[in-house]
Amino acid sequence: MSRTVKRILIEGTAVLMSVVVFWVPFYYVIINSFKTVSEAADMSIAWPKTFQVAANYAAVLGAQNGMVIRAFINSTILTALSIAVTVLVCSMTGFVMQRRTSRISPLINFLVLAGLMIPPSIVPTIWILRGVGLFKTLAGIVLVEVALGLPFAALLYRGFMVTVPREIDEAAIIDGCGGFQLFFRVILPLLKPVTSTVIVLSAVAVFNDFVNPLYFFPGAKNATMQLTLYNFMTMYVTQWNLLFADVVLISIPPLVLFIFFNKRIVAGITAGAVKA
Repeated sequence: MSRTVKRILIEGTAVLMSVVVFWVPFYYVIINSFKTVSEAADMSIAWPKTFQVAANYAAVLGAQNGMVIRAFINSTILTALSIAVTVLVCSMTGFVMQRRTSRISPLINFLVLAGLMIPPSIVPTIWILRGVGLFKTLAGIVLVEVALGLPFAALLYRGFMVTVPREIDEAAIIDGCGGFQLFFRVILPLLKPVTSTVIVLSAVAVFNDFVNPLYFFPGAKNATMQLTLYNFMTMYVTQWNLLFADVVLISIPPLVLFIFFNKRIVAGITAGAVKA
């Protein structure tokens, strides 16, 4: 068997696996969001006998006095604030980690890596948030999201900083720049590729987060998009057609982000990988 045939078989197998793993479930969700309650309850991928597209999505948007719309606003605000704080804190952290070397540098690197390995604890976090008065507040959930995303984003910035020559720092200092001027006026504009990656990855992670808002940001007025799934699930009845329609609405913003910025994601992750 020639190399060309092998390559075609491998690529074809990969495409087929991606279709089975990703596109079949997505088709299943979409097609069931078009069905009636009884048809969706069958949990099949059969084409609907009766299309209820407008009725289903209108019912989702109007459920509980427009909770889905309020939840979308809450998720957007939470995502935007979390991204802003993450970019600010993690870019500065990555800059310091890459540029400064001292006796405590290995300890700092270990603590950042530990953040990727040690899972968060729900009860102690709630206790701390209650103690500082941030439980059930937007500021509290933003800090939780930033803390969970900090290790990975800081390591991305640190890896990218390898590609920025130290001579730029020295030239800026000679020209009279202080520490903050050096970072915000010289270094930060050079970090646009990795910043784009951090923004997209953080946006998808925060917008799709279900567990953290459930535990740390409870309350009907604080509902995020993921928590609106409970609107269509009860102890005895689940409206599967409306639930699937809600899943489709939840999936649209992250999907659009990924489609338009997937090249930036790859570029930001791989930048600096060779030198690092």
